[in-house]
Amino acid sequence: MGKIVLKSVHKSFGDVAVIPSIDLSIEDGEFVVFVGPSGCGKSTLLRLIAGLEDTTSGTIEIDGKDATDLPPAKRGLAMVFQSYALYPHMSVKKNILFPLKMAGMDPAEAEKRVAGAASVLNLTDYLDRKPGQLSGGQRQRVAIGRAIVREPSAFLFDEPLSNLDAALRVGMRQEISELHQSLKTTMIYVTHDQVEAMTMADKIVVLQAGRIEQVGSPMELYRNPANTFVAGFIGSPRMNLITGPEAQKQKAATIGIRPEHLVISEKGTWQGVVGLSEHLGSDTFLKVAVPGMEPITVRADGELTLRHGDPIGLSPMDGKLHRFGNDGKTLA
Repeated sequence: MGKIVLKSVHKSFGDVAVIPSIDLSIEDGEFVVFVGPSGCGKSTLLRLIAGLEDTTSGTIEIDGKDATDLPPAKRGLAMVFQSYALYPHMSVKKNILFPLKMAGMDPAEAEKRVAGAASVLNLTDYLDRKPGQLSGGQRQRVAIGRAIVREPSAFLFDEPLSNLDAALRVGMRQEISELHQSLKTTMIYVTHDQVEAMTMADKIVVLQAGRIEQVGSPMELYRNPANTFVAGFIGSPRMNLITGPEAQKQKAATIGIRPEHLVISEKGTWQGVVGLSEHLGSDTFLKVAVPGMEPITVRADGELTLRHGDPIGLSPMDGKLHRFGNDGKTLA
């Protein structure tokens, strides 16, 4: 079991409210990603769930029981940090075994759990090595293995891939997703990288200034953002947000169109000139200057041959234009 429910959870440091008030339900077995810019409160929220920070008010329930005042060790959760926090003088095996040894587990059962975790994480051949003899990705797997052996109700990941290079990040992202499919255990994952959120999550929680802006599946947030903040944060490249006369024509304060939802044609709605042109193989990204508007990003076919200074016409695809009011919220 791994259902976690937050009810009116509030956290202040002195007079500063970092988490004003949050209500959230995380179902057993879900992979939930907390995403948002730096300083939005996502790591603080994770630490409140873990018990590493005390709540100012509100309650945290784990599997139907009030865990608000329980110490971290009593919550049945396992946390994987951004820093691997491995003991450099211990072997991989001893690092993974350490929490079980501290808990006084029967040695035979502990050995069995370590062997199982090592097998799942492809670490069997590295059990006798020290952390310094491993790559960054392998060290992260050891940290995850140390969490797995505890058989927690839920795993809490605090930006676990930020210390890895781009290629390793992609590989570890896939490994963690596969691990979730294998273990079927609740996972809460904190990141500022919306690509990680979109590719890994069952449910995304978008945070800004300690408040939840929207909760939903990756495609729900992509197709139906609740406001301009979510619209601009979810999706890569980010959604084009247009104000002024163009928006007013649509009876909105702001209109939004994603780069991949723009059609290039000579008689397009907007006439402009190509600025930056990035050819990435399968895709070409254009920055288009349109008079009276902010530069528009266009995602086009990789074979596109337009270059800097070329004229271009753009039109939004039918049904793909988003409308937002003066308060930034989506209009019906």
